[in-house]
Amino acid sequence: MAHDDATLIIRDVRPWGGEPSDVGIAGDRIAWVRPSGTAEPAPAAGGAEVVEGRGLLALPGLVNTHAHADKSWWGLPWQSYGGEGGTQGRIAHERARRDELGIPSAPVAERVLREYLRTGTTRVRTHVDVDLGLGLRGIEAVREAAAALDGAVELTVVAFPQDGVLRRPGVLELLDRAAAAGAEHVGGLDPALIDRDPVGQLDGLFRIAAEHGCGLDIHLHEPGDLGAFEIDLILDRVERDGIAPGKVNVAHGFAVVDVDPARRRDLLDRMGALGVTMTTVAPVRMRQLPLAEMDAAGVRFGFGTDGIRDLWSPYGDGDLLGIAWQYARAGGVVRDEDLLRVVEIATRDGAAFVTDERHDLAPGARADVVLLDAENPMDALVRRVPRAAVVAGGRVVDLAALAARPWE
Repeated sequence: MAHDDATLIIRDVRPWGGEPSDVGIAGDRIAWVRPSGTAEPAPAAGGAEVVEGRGLLALPGLVNTHAHADKSWWGLPWQSYGGEGGTQGRIAHERARRDELGIPSAPVAERVLREYLRTGTTRVRTHVDVDLGLGLRGIEAVREAAAALDGAVELTVVAFPQDGVLRRPGVLELLDRAAAAGAEHVGGLDPALIDRDPVGQLDGLFRIAAEHGCGLDIHLHEPGDLGAFEIDLILDRVERDGIAPGKVNVAHGFAVVDVDPARRRDLLDRMGALGVTMTTVAPVRMRQLPLAEMDAAGVRFGFGTDGIRDLWSPYGDGDLLGIAWQYARAGGVVRDEDLLRVVEIATRDGAAFVTDERHDLAPGARADVVLLDAENPMDALVRRVPRAAVVAGGRVVDLAALAARPWE
């Protein structure tokens, strides 16, 4: 059986914990997956590079669906927590200190992306701050950082108005410019508590989406009935404008777990019918989005790291598998089928937040493969197994070279 179509062969791995297989990669795509032992010996494999999998578990690359790659101090000396708490206090503290720390900049963003990659994340949706002090330079810095990794991390950008939309005249125009310049999504933030005008903020954002065909990704921390009301406002506009499924996302969405079960069911059913998605960072002090209810309603959701080691909080290490573990542990996920579902969301199914193409260990998919010394996906999740090897876009990642101290 000929294998000269492969530039890289990963030998003897168990995709999704199944039978031992060899994975052939041509360029940046998976060319074939075949039972182990059918590949030709390395010298006869058409000059392909060979990675010995030694029976390790193979999963698709992890997908970070809610990141802030522009604003970490990863790679800098320790920064003590300061400023006031709460959303308003953290915004003010970040604005006061970001310039002295070089936030945002391409070197800052590249360090963050490298840490994602080291832990097996190969696709990322990142929010990037857009405000009157920064303009669009944060987006330029993050794009430059991704380019420096030569395609190892596939990136999609949300132009994010962290400091509010309507309360800062000119921000809507900046978001409009960002969408015109190619930002895949524009964001919003707590329309009532930040801008005190949920109808005005959402109308402005949906106008930009309609004019540019971009997506919307709205941070919604607002709790209970207020948050549920705002989700209804979002759904009304999705329905009114005929927005395609998958184009509008609600991040955090704490209200979904705050309201009573009947109200939650109605919200989720409507979200599922309209194709509105959700992302969660699995906050440890909050109830988690309900896995079974989300799936039953057809509401697609993904996991994200949020900010890591930044001026909002010193916590976070960029490991998406750790976020999936946190979600499962905090949500009481224990059955095999549910643990497996969590891993699917963290890998294969989360990719729809970044790309329209298939993301799996299958021919034609981008060659993003993570190897772990684990019995099966459930074992890998509950033990947060270290990544033994990462292949991103068809190239073997030098994990040792990425394993710098977080302050260097």
